Amino acid sequence: MKLTDYGFMPEYYLVNSQGIYARVTAVHKESYTLITEQGECFAKLKASVYYNNCTEEFPTTGDFVEIQYNKLGDSLILKTLKRISKFSRNDFSGHAAGYVKTIKEQTVAANFDYVFIMQSLNHDLNPKRLERYLTQAWQSGAKPVVVLTKADLAEDFSEYLALARNTAPRVEVHAVSAKTGYGIEGLTDYLEKGKTIVFLGSSGVGKSSLVNALAGKEVMSVNEIREDDSKGRHTTTHRQLIRLDSGVIIIDTPGMRELGMWNVSEGLSESFSDVEQYLGQCRFSDCKHQSEPGCAIKAAMKNGALTKERWASYQSLTKETAFVDNKAAYLRKKDQQHVAIKIRERQKKKGGV
Repeated sequence: MKLTDYGFMPEYYLVNSQGIYARVTAVHKESYTLITEQGECFAKLKASVYYNNCTEEFPTTGDFVEIQYNKLGDSLILKTLKRISKFSRNDFSGHAAGYVKTIKEQTVAANFDYVFIMQSLNHDLNPKRLERYLTQAWQSGAKPVVVLTKADLAEDFSEYLALARNTAPRVEVHAVSAKTGYGIEGLTDYLEKGKTIVFLGSSGVGKSSLVNALAGKEVMSVNEIREDDSKGRHTTTHRQLIRLDSGVIIIDTPGMRELGMWNVSEGLSESFSDVEQYLGQCRFSDCKHQSEPGCAIKAAMKNGALTKERWASYQSLTKETAFVDNKAAYLRKKDQQHVAIKIRERQKKKGGV
């Protein structure tokens, strides 16, 4: 087995021929599952690199890493190689009385070519959630694709298709059924040997079923959805990378109903290009798009070129992104100040002051 079968590109990384490289296939609490040219192995992070000096990005599923290989036990991860793409969300912690103590970036997956944003054609189709996924997918650096699953459960899904296409301009939208095979052929263009696809969607949307349909056999267990609300349990409990017999590589992720924004300025512009085309077209450069004369946004909504819902979504995500960016910057500055104080205190103690 060659690591290039798992998407590794030596020419991109300019690797040292003496190095041993691997791809992260799963992340557990304190260990990693890797695939190497020596086979599968388990590994831990080298503390002096990742914890003491904090010089490296913590690996995630899909990352390529340099390792110190140990055939008798856990290998050591020495370096995270640069990423060609990544999908991140904010990780809020410390929700005490509405106060967020920390905001961190959580990298969900790395080094993929396509993002399959999956929603089902029964009760899961949610334009607001789709907009959030699209924004993050565009930001990732990969190509987003909307996949509407469980087509067999809807007699007529033309209205759903239209809704998804209006929500996702410039993005291909496919309706499929893993159960009957409907629409699977339409995904052929993305199923290239050596290419990596990350699956994103809520619990019960059918990610594992689609993996099995693409594999042509059962490679992942599937849980049935509840009949009353069409919600499912988490079949996938952690992010995992799977290579199909066809050579296609899939990163499956646990269901994420909530998706916090993280550094999505470029993703917003891509996802809402239909909205941003009007920005800067107003009569006044400082237009607030409320009651000012000559407002291009108001004119677009009046003539039907832009819906109020679409404009409201853009405003909401823009405000959320600004909050996260400002809060993260504030917390980073506060942490730096705290560290500086600690250093001064240590220096005073050493000097006997």
